[in-house]
Amino acid sequence: MADPVRPLLDGGASAVEDNRPGRKAPGGTKRASGTPSAVPYAPAARSGSPAPLAAKSLADTRPLTANEPLTADELPDGLVVADDAGRVVVYNRAAVRLTGVAAEEAIGKYICDVLPFRDDDGRDWWMCVDPYNGLATRTRHPERSLFLADGPAGGYGGSSSRGGTEVLVSVGYVRDERSGPVRRLVITLRGAQQRARLERSRAELVSTVAHELRAPLTSVKGFTATLLAKWSRFSDDQKRVMLETVNADADRVTRLITELLDVSRIESGRMEVRRQLVDVPERARKIIAGRVASGESEDRFRLEAAHDLPETWLDADKIDQILGNLVENAVRHGAGIVSVVARRAQVSGDQQEAITVSVRDQGEGIPPEMALRVFRQFWRGKRRGGTGLGLYIVKGLIEAMDGEIAVARAPGGGAEFRFTLPAGTPIA
Repeated sequence: MADPVRPLLDGGASAVEDNRPGRKAPGGTKRASGTPSAVPYAPAARSGSPAPLAAKSLADTRPLTANEPLTADELPDGLVVADDAGRVVVYNRAAVRLTGVAAEEAIGKYICDVLPFRDDDGRDWWMCVDPYNGLATRTRHPERSLFLADGPAGGYGGSSSRGGTEVLVSVGYVRDERSGPVRRLVITLRGAQQRARLERSRAELVSTVAHELRAPLTSVKGFTATLLAKWSRFSDDQKRVMLETVNADADRVTRLITELLDVSRIESGRMEVRRQLVDVPERARKIIAGRVASGESEDRFRLEAAHDLPETWLDADKIDQILGNLVENAVRHGAGIVSVVARRAQVSGDQQEAITVSVRDQGEGIPPEMALRVFRQFWRGKRRGGTGLGLYIVKGLIEAMDGEIAVARAPGGGAEFRFTLPAGTPIA
């Protein structure tokens, strides 16, 4: 029966006429060479000299088009395939990029020499798992982080304090029958930079939350302890001031927890939208009234609403949160008059009706090169303060209601945050 290994992956592995294990690699590369006797976890040696190797594919596939089959070099992740003798037969372009080992240097070498993986404790990973002589019922190794023992500086997997290149590795076993010998190892490689960025982001979130929680909780603890210890010594007015401070700090903690829950829902795609008929200018008017009631000057705010606004079915609570965050951002980081402008969106043809709302200030504005960063987590302007999550949450809430938001320079200077939301009766 013909081997199902076909030319699917020819684009990612070069044929080598005679590339026996132990032979010196081109260019003097030591990493892609080795001797069979030094690899105790390789398959048992067969009699006779090894046959010349050729690049192979994993299996037949249907072509993407009539004349264009899929090749290994088109895959976004690194792909390495070892045959039943543990020698590399496929090494695609992404694997070359991640490891820094050329395909012609890898083909024909033992997989453990080409990819000298080490685990977190510095142990030889191939020796630990013993893929060819180990557990016969094993079918795969789920993705995990490993380190190339002598990873070159040119690798793109991700630098590590352990001195090697970190890559995310998953391994699949191909057997002719259950518990049969391993016919092929299929290894996929991914860079670790994205995971490292995610870990840094999470660490920064924890640090930011801890910092933001410390101040209000310290205040709450201090005032409550003082009131409990010296209640009779304070007048009613003093007690009221202390309790009002405790209440305000408790609200601050509640807002922070709400922000964290919103971030979690946005990232997981679990943001629920409860649509109802919403008067957007009226919601903006209530937000402004709340700011005035809390001590802001009424002359600081301006509301402009067109008379021909379309009917909007939106989530009222989320509209309040969006407008509240944008107005607070304009007050904190901007200057002058804060304007909220609601207009009917300009649409053409069969496009759905929409409404645009702009929140403008008269401050310094946001430089164009910073426009794409303001909606990222932890972005803060020149005036430090807050968690840096407000605009990220605003963007997530707007997108959950099928809208979009952008930032630009306001007509009179300053920053203008403009978001567009669909109007009309929602489709059931």
